[in-house]
Amino acid sequence: MTDIKKEIPFCPLMSVGAGLDMVCTKERCAWYVSSVKKCSVYMIAYNALLDANSKQKHS
Repeated sequence: MTDIKKEIPFCPLMSVGAGLDMVCTKERCAWYVSSVKKCSVYMIAYNALLDANSKQKHS
């Protein structure tokens, strides 16, 4: 059985401090990048994580 919670995209900006996960509005949101179907805030955080991991490996 598929976990339904994993299928629903949540907004990282609206969810912070809200006490519950707020659903992403996708194309209606200015932060949503429709060409990759991801939130730009998520992409920024993911790229920062990759960069940090890369810098740790070189140390």
